[in-house]
Amino acid sequence: MGLLRGVIDPELGSDIVDLGMAKGATVSPEGEVVVTIALTTAGCPLRAQIQRDIRARIGSLPGVTAVRLDWTELTAEEKSAAMAKARWNVRESAPETAIPPTTRVITVASGKGGVGKSSVTVNLAAALAAKGFTVGVLDADIWGFSVPRMLGVEGRLQGAADGEKKIVPNVKPIGSGLLKVVSMGFLVDNEEDALMWRGLMLNRAVQHFLEDVAWGDIDYLLIDMPPGTGDVQMGLARMLPRAEMIIVTTPAVSAQKVAIRAATMARKSYLRIVGVIENMSSFRCDHGEEYALFGAGGGETLARDAGVPLLGSIPIEASVAAGGDAGEPIALGAGPAAEAFRAIADLIVEEAVPPVAMAGCSARMLDAAVVALDELDAAAPADSI
Repeated sequence: MGLLRGVIDPELGSDIVDLGMAKGATVSPEGEVVVTIALTTAGCPLRAQIQRDIRARIGSLPGVTAVRLDWTELTAEEKSAAMAKARWNVRESAPETAIPPTTRVITVASGKGGVGKSSVTVNLAAALAAKGFTVGVLDADIWGFSVPRMLGVEGRLQGAADGEKKIVPNVKPIGSGLLKVVSMGFLVDNEEDALMWRGLMLNRAVQHFLEDVAWGDIDYLLIDMPPGTGDVQMGLARMLPRAEMIIVTTPAVSAQKVAIRAATMARKSYLRIVGVIENMSSFRCDHGEEYALFGAGGGETLARDAGVPLLGSIPIEASVAAGGDAGEPIALGAGPAAEAFRAIADLIVEEAVPPVAMAGCSARMLDAAVVALDELDAAAPADSI
């Protein structure tokens, strides 16, 4: 059941175990896992999302051959208890973060530095924004911040105009979408300044970015993680248990062997691994000849060993680095690398991590009904009450 604590009911903002929706699980000798889930209402459209999250989290475990869900519905008493529990959590325990429960959180991780993790983060964010989404980008690589330059976003972070003690992200419109960007690079005087911070200070900085930033409504939050499996990674896993992870590697065997550690950390922290992206997969010259400059097969091997899909491969192109230096993500341009980034963004939206649709769910309908009743009471003549 511990793994299911990472599955959040977006309408109630709590995990399905705490809400009493996870009724039990059995495992057959053949490796088939049967999970019984009780929904607040059988017709809730969030059923599909909850099903995807459960299948993804349990299906990626070693030895699991199949995942089957048995659906039931909470009784009236259980539903009341679940909603009361959710409201109690909100009232008595201040939310750990300012990230809305409907936001899909994706951490972009790697086992080692130099594999292009930041480049993948900013290009995926730009590609998602170009599709009309509002995308938060959190540069959690406190020491090695590079997101501001790669996105072409400048300016110090400012406080909210309404006097609220919140930091306002810097923004960059892209087509009909929007990027909201937060990075330590917006807080230092010089991009070349070295931050000589350790454990507690690093975690506190990331905690500020999650708790004290006025993120507002965002469809996705992409987090550019520092390389490895250190303090920041463990802190984020604790603060954002619903986060999901994309692992970036190069084709080199040495990078793949290190990257599997990120997958191990994710599983120990009950984070779902969305898939693997192989960066710098190959170089194609003007004559059409293709060269595997950093080896071949690392992405496929990592995906197979981790039991997750290979989301895509990004070829080596000078335009990728040039776009990052100029603050113009190649995902918004043309060429094989741009097409690869856009294809991965399509896969994320359509299948791997689809956005949350809230319309029609029980908690929202209940709140609307309460508001309507209050309005009727307010409008009724005094002698009719």
